[in-house]
Amino acid sequence: QVQLVESGGGLVQAGGSLRLSCAVSGRTFSAYAMGWFRQAPGKEREFVAAISWSGGSTYYADSVKGRFTISRDNAKNTVYLQMNSLKPEDTAVYYCNKDKKPLRVGVGGFSPDDYWGQGTQVTVSS
Repeated sequence: QVQLVESGGGLVQAGGSLRLSCAVSGRTFSAYAMGWFRQAPGKEREFVAAISWSGGSTYYADSVKGRFTISRDNAKNTVYLQMNSLKPEDTAVYYCNKDKKPLRVGVGGFSPDDYWGQGTQVTVSS
């Protein structure tokens, strides 16, 4: 079973930046699109960003477009989320996950796997 370990969260003031990392175990990381999701207290988990298995395609939720950047390093089995211009409404636990389908063309139809890691807390103060 793939293990997902998120890190890099913390407390930051509005307007600040954080870089999240997600280390993924296993030898098939490079075959899967990866995504970031978040869950704020009392809310459903929501999609944030996704990147194709090759890194050539990305997609963002409207709420983070222009502020967040997803990237990946297939040699390190790691996916990143650079978060700039953070807002209090970005406060949430952030999770990464892999696509259920290997070698998907692009990121359209990305479907997160059933297993989730522990997430990393991001808190943005106003």
